[in-house]
Amino acid sequence: MHRDIRRVRAKVGFVFQQFNLVDRLPVMVNVLVGMLHRMPWWRSLFRVFSTHERAQALEALQRVGIAECFAQRASTLSGGQQQRAAIARALVQGAKVVLADEPIASLDPESSRKVMEILSRINKEDQCTVIVSLHQVDMALKYCPRVIALHQGRVVFDGASSLLTPPMLRELYGVHADEILADSQRPVPAPAHVPVDEPSWSVPVAQAA
Repeated sequence: MHRDIRRVRAKVGFVFQQFNLVDRLPVMVNVLVGMLHRMPWWRSLFRVFSTHERAQALEALQRVGIAECFAQRASTLSGGQQQRAAIARALVQGAKVVLADEPIASLDPESSRKVMEILSRINKEDQCTVIVSLHQVDMALKYCPRVIALHQGRVVFDGASSLLTPPMLRELYGVHADEILADSQRPVPAPAHVPVDEPSWSVPVAQAA
């Protein structure tokens, strides 16, 4: 049973709000951390990585658009770049499910757009289930085919994002609905601030069949 749990956990990748990178280590090493679960303990202890493993990490960094940063210390990257490095770490892990906990909460609008596009692309290209927790409802409407809305611990909506009509959003958000609807129509939407007493959203970017 214990061995089965470890095998399942190895297939679940996490993308955190605060990135969870080791600031003093190079970006490449931070990405290679995603492989530690399938390496002998002595290699992980001394950070001994093969040429093939380094090539995989570099490919993951290319997919998220920051391959040129592979040798930089993680602390030198912008917030958006750090989040993309964290996504690359999940890629080399070989995750079949990616859980992203408010991955754009601390990012500017352009970085938020890039991160959401990368997560959406991973879902489609890798057939990987991606589940994103968001407060930015405009981003959910733009990038997520399925939305689960929670209000005071209760599921108030679970279905296609296209079914979230203006009247339904107004019922959930009241006076904030018009701002949300306006933001969802913008080419590069700005994250909408949702007060803590408003509904929160648990949003799967998509679920692989």
